Amino acid sequence: MQRFCTLVFVLGLILMVFGLTYFLPIATSLFFADGMITYFVDGMALNIGVGGIFAGLTMRFRGELKNRDGYLLVAFFWLLMASAATLPLIWGIPGLSFTDAFFETMSGFTTTGATILVGLDNLAPSLNIWRHELNWIGGLGIIVLAVAILPLLGVGGMQLYKAEIPGPVKDSKITPRITETARLLWLVYAGITLACILCLKLAGMNWLDAICHAFATLGLGGFSTHDASVGYFDSPAIELILTVFMLISAINFATHYTALHQRSVRPYFFDPEALPMLGVIAGSILFCSAYLWHRDTYSDFFVGLRHVTFNLVSIATDCGFASVDYDKWPPFVPWWMLYLSCVTACTGSTGGGIKMFRTLLMWKQAGRELFSILHPRAINPIRIGDTPIANKIIFAVLAFIFLYFISVVGLTFSLIFAGLDPISALSAIIACINNAGPGLHQVGPATNYGSLSDFQTWICSIAMLLGRLEVFTLIVLFTPAFWRS
Repeated sequence: MQRFCTLVFVLGLILMVFGLTYFLPIATSLFFADGMITYFVDGMALNIGVGGIFAGLTMRFRGELKNRDGYLLVAFFWLLMASAATLPLIWGIPGLSFTDAFFETMSGFTTTGATILVGLDNLAPSLNIWRHELNWIGGLGIIVLAVAILPLLGVGGMQLYKAEIPGPVKDSKITPRITETARLLWLVYAGITLACILCLKLAGMNWLDAICHAFATLGLGGFSTHDASVGYFDSPAIELILTVFMLISAINFATHYTALHQRSVRPYFFDPEALPMLGVIAGSILFCSAYLWHRDTYSDFFVGLRHVTFNLVSIATDCGFASVDYDKWPPFVPWWMLYLSCVTACTGSTGGGIKMFRTLLMWKQAGRELFSILHPRAINPIRIGDTPIANKIIFAVLAFIFLYFISVVGLTFSLIFAGLDPISALSAIIACINNAGPGLHQVGPATNYGSLSDFQTWICSIAMLLGRLEVFTLIVLFTPAFWRS
């Protein structure tokens, strides 16, 4: 009973903190006089009120979280926050169902960028800023923000941090105290966001578009204020700026902090993921541009290079912006882009997918197995950079990749069973579980997910949550051993 009350207490505190995020759309609604202010004020009051009730009723039962509780709390947190965030959308958009609103907010929080909404150009500015704020909050993880606050309220944050943050960054804190780590990460995150806003404004966007697209870029969320996404602007300068900041966001933010702290670019050369990621993306851009030029998709190589660069970086980094309908390109290129969304983003970034660290690890493990066939008695340890990798980590990565692909297969067949064509189904699940946004065909860049049935929409929502929590955090809740321990 005490464990349950502790979880409810922490959820109440987080819900109260989340209520404060309504200030930005409230200010936006006041500035533009778009008539939505009542919905956001009511939403903020409801969140803070319900959170206060939860926290007040269980205050005397609060205590330190255990590792197991961290996983349970993170899962409940994402479901609760995505549900709470639906209120302004349901109240402000006539006819919007809870299923579609939940998909939209889950897409925002998980930084997927898939949308079911049409008419974004005419959507109330405060609703647009709300969608993009969800992208921004979800980017680095609102849990990381929460652990900077919860210790001050008598609730330890390390368990939440370990459950939320993926990969080796769990055990490589920037500072000895997790609270300080969270604050530094958010400081870097906010500073780069501000730089992106200013660059986009100088490139010709208005302030609303600049803020929204900067939020979506740093979170690698991919939401836009226009149905045509970034293609609406038709601006090489804007595409270049977004491309640069998408690449920045796909690199470990701990590396950004170290580089800024040392005032040097050397940390990027010592980051074992950054250069391989940039190399894979650069090689893919050149090859795909040449391929489209060879297939006469673009008669001018440099026009093709422009469009391939922006859209390939967008999908490879799991952002989800689009400047053209790349679904009309020869199939090799969009499918290669979706493949890159699985493996490209770095650990500790705001991207999704398997991550470059695991990709490098499995590549080296495959090489070690081939070497062992020829030299069965040789000792050949695996290193990522200068760090030797223990076999238990390799086994854990193998298990993760197995569950990842089993999830892709199972969810894809669920969509096909529900009547979606195989290409749309597979591309939708790959895009959702990698938090990359648009898929192909029925869910391609020129359309959206609004044509899906309610059942198909919930399947995609599950895929987004699985991807954001990197499979293990969610699936472990369904194992008997979790509840027996």
